[in-house]
Amino acid sequence: MANRGGFTSRIGFIAAAAGSAVGLGNIWGFPYEVGSGGGAAFVFIYLAFCFILCFPVMATEIAIGRKTQLNPVGAFTALGYKKWRWVGKLGILAGVLILSFYNVIAGWAFGYIFEMAAGNFGVAEKFGDYTSQVFKVGGYGLVFMATTAYVVSKGISGGIEKIAKLLMPTLILMIIGLVVYGLTLPNSMDGIKFYLVPDFTKINGSTIYNAMGQAFFSLSLGMGALITYGSYVSKKENIVTAAAWVTVVDVSIAFLAGLMIFPLIGFMSGGTMEGAGGGPGLIFVTLAQIFGAIGGSWGVIVGTGFFVLLCFAALTSTVSLLEVPVAYVVDEMKIQRKKAVWLVAAVIFIVGIPSLLGNGYSAFFTNFITYIGADQPTDFLSFVAAVANDTLLPLGGCMIAFFAAHVWKTQNLDEELAIGAPNFKGSFVQKYLNFAIMYLAPVVLGVMFILTVLSTFFGINII
Repeated sequence: MANRGGFTSRIGFIAAAAGSAVGLGNIWGFPYEVGSGGGAAFVFIYLAFCFILCFPVMATEIAIGRKTQLNPVGAFTALGYKKWRWVGKLGILAGVLILSFYNVIAGWAFGYIFEMAAGNFGVAEKFGDYTSQVFKVGGYGLVFMATTAYVVSKGISGGIEKIAKLLMPTLILMIIGLVVYGLTLPNSMDGIKFYLVPDFTKINGSTIYNAMGQAFFSLSLGMGALITYGSYVSKKENIVTAAAWVTVVDVSIAFLAGLMIFPLIGFMSGGTMEGAGGGPGLIFVTLAQIFGAIGGSWGVIVGTGFFVLLCFAALTSTVSLLEVPVAYVVDEMKIQRKKAVWLVAAVIFIVGIPSLLGNGYSAFFTNFITYIGADQPTDFLSFVAAVANDTLLPLGGCMIAFFAAHVWKTQNLDEELAIGAPNFKGSFVQKYLNFAIMYLAPVVLGVMFILTVLSTFFGINII
């Protein structure tokens, strides 16, 4: 396995794994979920799920990867359970589908850098027109995919680890800079209050369900990304500590993203926080309007800086999403790495074309499917997101946890986790991880999968 390469340091792995987790899900998804979920109460539940549920699943995925030194499909074969390869294939399918539409959104963000730099804040009011310019935004997406492929083609230490070490500190510094600026604006404290002072009367079944889904998606679980990254980790590393650090970095950046965005909404809304629950349009519509309201050179600087930041975050995730199918092709099909990277990237870009077309350009893909019980049709991008993000990820996470605990067995998982962690066995962390993987994760993620299928595709809302 030596020719597969590997991470050269603990900080390199943590930066890369955290980069996989940090992305549009944190900077784009987390704030609008918080806004829709009522603010601080959502944040509290999200943080709890990240550590109680997601951390054990993350440690398990990394352990499986390191034990086998293979991709998500080959890992199950190497452990002696070839019939479970379908779980790995499910994860790779989810990753391919997610990257196919994720790259489209990243292309929008990349284009917004130029719109903000030119002072074209009016693009926010004409966002539908912007996304329907498929050759323009498709070109941005093509550049973004090519950049992703270039990084991955350089290998683990020379590409993925190197870019993660550069982008992650830059990302954090940029967010902190925008947080500081936002706090100088009028009514920013109203945004902080909305974000940090919880009103627990707003918690309901939907809030809990959405917080759990956001936590699982934002940490890149259930699709084999961390099995893949784990396969490049040295036996000297402490997986439990590394997984804890990845979780801390991810939630910290999500938390900082909220500190960055909600003061801006407080400024724009005059303290009413109207627009905080604006859904996916929060970034591309509401925030672009805010940068326009700031006006002048500061509006251009802050707006451009924000979308540069968003693209940095997206790139750290697209790199990990591409690495998953590339590792599969290299390991299982014995194709040379650089050839595999460009081949897989081209296929995924083509798979994403319907998502590109389904935002106003093509009536067919814009009104792609009407779910049972729904009043309005759903576009292709949203359909793929529902299938991959909301459905396949919890199913994959449920199956990985069940496999680790009840097929591979927790004693084998513990043996791998104990390598590089001499104090793991007999500790509270070991006992909790075993409980979470045996009972908590399979049950919670299984229920989440069922509720998502019933709610999204059949209009049956139990909670």
